[in-house]
Amino acid sequence: MKIRNFGVEIWMNGYETRCSHNLAETCVESLTIAQLLDIAGLPEGALAELLPMKMTYGAIEGSERLRRAIAATYAKQEAGNVVVTHGAIGANALVHQTLVEPGDRVISVLPTYQQHYSIPASYGADVQILKLREEDGFLPDLQELSRLAIPGTRLIAINNPNNPTGSLMDEAMLAGIAEIARACGAWVLCDEVYRGIDQEGDGFTASMADIYEKGISTGSMSKAYSLAGLRLGWIAGPEELIGAVSIHRDYNTISVGMLDDHFAAMALENRDKVLARSRSIVRENLAILDAWIRQEPTINYLKPRSGTTALLKCDFTMPSETFCIELLKRTGVLLVPGSAMDMEGYLRIGYANGAGILQEGLARISDFLHEA
Repeated sequence: MKIRNFGVEIWMNGYETRCSHNLAETCVESLTIAQLLDIAGLPEGALAELLPMKMTYGAIEGSERLRRAIAATYAKQEAGNVVVTHGAIGANALVHQTLVEPGDRVISVLPTYQQHYSIPASYGADVQILKLREEDGFLPDLQELSRLAIPGTRLIAINNPNNPTGSLMDEAMLAGIAEIARACGAWVLCDEVYRGIDQEGDGFTASMADIYEKGISTGSMSKAYSLAGLRLGWIAGPEELIGAVSIHRDYNTISVGMLDDHFAAMALENRDKVLARSRSIVRENLAILDAWIRQEPTINYLKPRSGTTALLKCDFTMPSETFCIELLKRTGVLLVPGSAMDMEGYLRIGYANGAGILQEGLARISDFLHEA
């Protein structure tokens, strides 16, 4: 099987350890174990409870405690509708591996996480790209989706909230996608790793797994929950799908780590506090970014409604990769070039790191722009 290089991951692997100000990061500023224990109302001595834990494989599909905690983040899901994976990257890969055969029609939005079009293409699927346009608020054109969703379409892959644009589909739009999928018999995979940190309200939008009988939602502890070090994600969907996924999962996962399972359950049982922290960070930091963009004449954007990233449009002709390499060399600031996401002419910025890092990084970008 041949597959394209994963643009964003190769970029991050090559440069994220060489920067002083990482504005390419997509996770809300990471929690320490001490901070997590404090949020959970537990003393640091609670770690002693882990000492008798045997380092076995543990519950293969994820502990009942963890799967119940994940299911509680949805309106209609139970523990039996959830299987735990190695991050959302593992969850997404398993769904594609389970559902997609050579020749199947798969529709993916762009921009999105590259898994959703490169993996099915590597299987020989008929991958159709639904381009998200700035003039549409980086939201899918449902008429165009309906045209692409011919009878027998196997899978529609979307990303909500969207990476890298921060656009957000509301429940009505998700229901419209479900209606199109129902008409052609397609599954809908919705990558929801940024769910819970919307810029308004309680931070949560509706989930595709709750809206559509063939809806699949993937999530993780990495982005909104600030615990990327756990490397833990999940798939939520119909039990029929979970059973089919589990057959493939036996070949590449077995189980997640018991410590990962334990701390993820702890965080999800205290999700209101964890996500309140995350929402505070992304809302305050987006205000900083927005104020900066307003005074930079060569940069503009569509203000994100959720997530941790924004797609910056640049009013200059320098290739995005060249810009990012020169910026890193001269200032120590890391961004992601649009070329790594099949979106030349743009830059991706992550704004959910520490406010001080963001402010200093933006100041350095301004200096670079003014000197260029």
